[in-house]
Amino acid sequence: MTADLHTADSLGMFDAAWGLADQIVAAGEGARRVDGLPDASGVTSVALFGMGGSGIGGDVAAAVLADSLSVPFIVSKNYECPAWVGPDSLVLASSFSGNTEETIAAASRAAERGARMVVIASGGRLCELAETWGAPVVPLDASIPMPRAGLGAVSVTPMVLLERMGLTGSVQPLIDAAVSQLNARRVQLEAPNGPAQRLASGIGRTIPLLYGGGALGEVAAWRWKGQFNENAKTPAFCNRVPELTHNEVAGWAVNGDVTRQVLTMVLLRHDFEHPQVTRRFELLAEICDEVVADVVEVRAEGDGKLAQFMDLALVGDVASLHLAVALGVDPGPIPVLDDIKARLAQ
Repeated sequence: MTADLHTADSLGMFDAAWGLADQIVAAGEGARRVDGLPDASGVTSVALFGMGGSGIGGDVAAAVLADSLSVPFIVSKNYECPAWVGPDSLVLASSFSGNTEETIAAASRAAERGARMVVIASGGRLCELAETWGAPVVPLDASIPMPRAGLGAVSVTPMVLLERMGLTGSVQPLIDAAVSQLNARRVQLEAPNGPAQRLASGIGRTIPLLYGGGALGEVAAWRWKGQFNENAKTPAFCNRVPELTHNEVAGWAVNGDVTRQVLTMVLLRHDFEHPQVTRRFELLAEICDEVVADVVEVRAEGDGKLAQFMDLALVGDVASLHLAVALGVDPGPIPVLDDIKARLAQ
């Protein structure tokens, strides 16, 4: 890392990104050490409550485990608790700080209904409530500088918990493959003018438009969007294929003289796309070539869904950090979000 990156990065967000593989290993080991997990016999549904950098871990787990989970798994990012949550539901309440008000509200309602509770947090009010609920707490590493830098921890932890409770098969091979791929990708990204740095340079002052295919690609697109928003403090938007080819693509019919000056389309690709999704990406790139500043494809590598998702995530994380530096922005602090929380607390 250059001196310029050190100067611009007050919270060590680059170092956190480079440590993603180690974070995944530590999270898996930590989740296996926790005692007192609820009995999952008779569980008919799983709900994870979480927001932002904590909630996306549930999205990752749901996408990666979609083919192996024995019960439905939903991720809720609201104050409300779904009406069907009750004694036959397993609820994972995930909040990095432990003080996320939406998560506390939904989890409290679930506990009142007798749901089987597990808390994933580094401390805060949620851990206090867990004691009153008789629920185990899976601790998150409080040294991680920001929730969004804890992607590995909040994704792998629910996966291991679901395995331990017999709701999915072994996840260790997925974890091992992800760690291997992240270590290999890190070498590429740390090289001078590596692929993520080149991508950031290409985006420049345009607005990134992130498109992903299927469940895995959709979550990757949301991750990239959030990282560009929070790290680079720049607008970014996302959508999913095939859905966007049933509506959004019609919006490119006019105003191409405007959109080609302000938008860069980034297609996030992986090996688990439906064949027709692959074809739709090809058509999308052809249709939109003249109405955006550029169409860029980023293709995942690695063995298995978790490896390919984390590979895409690391490229996006590092690209957003390089863009922050190029724009003269400190990627760590997020004052506008802190201000919103403070004003809501008044």
